[in-house]
This record gives sequence, structure tokens and C-alpha cells, in this order.
Amino acid sequence: MRISPCLQRHAPLSVIRNFIVNAILGLTLFCGTLFRGTLASQIQPSVSNTWMVTIVLPPELMAGHPATLGVLGVDGRLAPGVKVDLGNGLNVTTDRTGRALFTVPSSGDYLLAKASGASAAALVDPATGSSEPKTVSLPPVVSVRDRFWICGAGLNSEADANSVRINGEAAVVLAASPVCVVVLAEPNSATGPASVSVQAPGVHWDAATTLISLQFVAPSPALQPGQKGKLAIRVDGSSQKLNVAVEDRNPGVLRFDLSQAQRLTTSGGTVNVAEINVRAITSGNYSLGARLVPAPNVPTAERFLMAAESLAPEDSRRRISGLASRLARNPRAAEKFEPDLDQIATRTMAGDLRTLLDAARDAL
Repeated sequence: MRISPCLQRHAPLSVIRNFIVNAILGLTLFCGTLFRGTLASQIQPSVSNTWMVTIVLPPELMAGHPATLGVLGVDGRLAPGVKVDLGNGLNVTTDRTGRALFTVPSSGDYLLAKASGASAAALVDPATGSSEPKTVSLPPVVSVRDRFWICGAGLNSEADANSVRINGEAAVVLAASPVCVVVLAEPNSATGPASVSVQAPGVHWDAATTLISLQFVAPSPALQPGQKGKLAIRVDGSSQKLNVAVEDRNPGVLRFDLSQAQRLTTSGGTVNVAEINVRAITSGNYSLGARLVPAPNVPTAERFLMAAESLAPEDSRRRISGLASRLARNPRAAEKFEPDLDQIATRTMAGDLRTLLDAARDAL
């Protein structure tokens, strides 16, 4: 894993370890000093590993069948001892591996999981053979620092009963169901074309993907307060045009021109980059995040929207229903509907409805 120059120059070993661990959250981090100060002054040690968590669910569950969820703590590690509310009086607590086995309810089209202020949603399919995928599938391009899904028939509900290897190296299985697993590649994996091997009792799948990494290239020369410049996001491992989401985590130092979070398309080619206009606000450390945006999954987005519609108040219900109808009529233009969905989601208070809207937005 390539450590940014600011880490090499300024950070103690403990901070470098935190940098590597935080990559598990699916974000490529770059922290740099525009003018003065050190990275160590910006990162504070966490008081608790579980006060802020990320719940990882398989993207598809089977009604009435077991499944495994994972919980990542604030440090990006699988967190033991976290109680997760699955609704209807069903609660599970993650074991020493940071995961928990549970049985999916036999009724309902979706499952909501909640823990320590976080929530996640997954679709539930009927427990019939016809719902099982006939071939293995996974995203054609994945980041070495992002978790991603692999779906195929015959997988095991217990995460550790599934073995996933990428270019021969073991990947971490964070969550699992009979039809899908969520995995994380070894962070030091080489970028470029990659072979994927998936094994479960009685099952062996071979597949392929492309591993990429995202790197920030800071403005050169360094900006002075009030100056504008361009920040580049470089893709290593692929010459394809890719969509990336970029977030300014500390806009008080370095600010994006348009909004704190933006989606960009890289140029493609040998030098595969995307640029974003920035302005230097003041001296200090800045922190940025970037992730690969997968191709839209319109059927999944539609199902989450239908679920959200059933929970929405009447005024929002009409907007959600209209959006779902337009999406169904014109699925190839899915990206055009993102602003409308963003607006609905951001105006919705945290809760079950917001979780479903966010899940639909993630699918697009």
C-alpha cells in the first residue's frame, strides 16, 4: 500500500497504522499539510471501538435462511460485542470475530439492521431455487480498499465457510448469505487484472475483475490562502473511464468549488485522472476521501424505492412513486435521477425511511 508523502514525513508509526486500518472503511485517504502543521495533530485516538460503527450486510438475503453480518468499528476493524437490532424483537451481538450469524425473517421484502446510531438495509428474496443466481457475478472493477460483493449459488451463510482468494491471496469475508458474500481484498494487492477464486462446501467458482487504487495528487506548487487550483485523482490499475465520489472532510482548510461531495468521471487512458477545482481557505491540514462508484443497479434501486414508498408520508410518497416510475420507464438514464433522489433523501430525517432511500441512492 502506498503511503502518502505527508505520512512518511510527519506521522509516527501509530498514525500510519491508523491510516492503513481506516482504508477498510472503503475510503482512499490523503492527508496533507498546505502550509504548516502535522498530520498527527489532526487524527485523534478513538476512545471506543464501537461508538461509531458501519454495518455490513450481504446485498441479497434469502427469507428464512441464515446469514452473517459484520460490524466495523470506528477504527475500521471488525468489532466484537456490538449489539445489532434486526427488528421485530430480533437482536444479535457480534462475536469475537466482529460478525454475527442470524436467521432472516420469513416475511418481508427487506431487512433493516441498526447499531450504535448506524443503520443498513438489504433486500430479501423468497427462499426458492429460482432466486438463486446461476452463475457467479461480481463488479468488473473494484478498489483494493473498498469492500465488494460476490454473488453465486451454493455459498455458505457462515462467513468463514467461504474461501475467497484474489490473485491467490486470501480476502476477508465480512458478511455472507446463501447467494452473496461481501469481501475485502488484501490492501497490498497489486492493481490490474485479477483472478478471483470462490470456494464453499461443494462449490468452486472462478471469476475475474480489475483491481484499482485511487491516489490524490495535490496542487503544485502548494496553494496560498485565497488561491484556487486543481486537485487530481489518479486511477492506478485501469485505463477505463471510471466514476469516483470525492469528499472534502475538512472544508475549513481546502474547499471544493461546487460542493463538499462530488462525483467525477476520470479521463481514461494511460494517465487516468479526474480533476476538481479547489480553493485554499487557511493554513492547516486537509483530509479528503474518494471511492469508486459502481455501475447503477436499477432493479435494486427500484425495490428499495418501493419499500421506501410504503413508509413515506403522503407528500414524499408521491415524489418517491413518481421517481420509481420514471426510473422503470427509462433505466438507461439512471444517473439523471440521482439529483432528485439526493434531494428527497437529504430532506428526510434519520430513520428507516432515510436508510431505504440511502440504499436506493447507493444502488444508483
